Amino acid sequence: MAAERGLLPALLLVLLAGGGQQPGAADYCSWRGSGLSWEPRSRAVEQVHLRCTEGSLEWMYPARALRVILEPILPSAQHTTVCIKPASDFQGASIYVERAGQLHLVASPQRDISRRTASFQYELLSNQSAAGPDFKKMALVKAMCRPCDNVELLMAICSSDFVVKGSIRNVSHDSENHMSQVDVNVQKVYRQKNRIFQQDEASGEWRGPIRTLLQCKVKKGAGDFLFTGNEHFGEAWLGCAPRFKDFSFIYHAARERRANPCEFQLN
Repeated sequence: MAAERGLLPALLLVLLAGGGQQPGAADYCSWRGSGLSWEPRSRAVEQVHLRCTEGSLEWMYPARALRVILEPILPSAQHTTVCIKPASDFQGASIYVERAGQLHLVASPQRDISRRTASFQYELLSNQSAAGPDFKKMALVKAMCRPCDNVELLMAICSSDFVVKGSIRNVSHDSENHMSQVDVNVQKVYRQKNRIFQQDEASGEWRGPIRTLLQCKVKKGAGDFLFTGNEHFGEAWLGCAPRFKDFSFIYHAARERRANPCEFQLN
């Protein structure tokens, strides 16, 4: 292995494998450990099993190699895509993916001799079928920079991590990270996976940030919108965002034809 050949002072290995084994004592959604606790003269590669579709890993003072096996306990799903977000202070290790016994470099965010902490968040997505929820989410991501058609919009209100009605308070752009942020004044939260949209203690107003790609060239617009999208690594990412009056017309028309994929309470 690369670490044993001395090519890198520390190495993170990520192995993606779908499976349905039962969890053991060393199985986690997230893991936190230190290379200082390892036997200094040992050349063994440490292993960690992570059994969830999302979580995090924090490896302090990394040394030699840590083999991370991503193996969620979902017998009916074959996860084929792993998303990794290194922490901003990632130091001391490179991230590799192991496929068929071969190592492929994914990221080497920082190589610092202090080697203090190597940490990242992970998410696993499945493309097992066109009907699967993750497939629908990935399809909505592709539509991020164009208006959603009626079918995509009706699907978005059913499968998105968040659905809120509100107006645009401000739009800011981050060219370095190739993204834009839309700050939303929220009138109604229909659904949210986590507490991204919260009530401001001082003003009493509900607000929240939504991110999108810089290439979408989002601008501030007047009026009320229906914002939908999905959460990745604790951040809201924009999916379909029609004007609310347009969405209302589309939804009522689909409901009259019994073509709406799910019930949605407008009021």
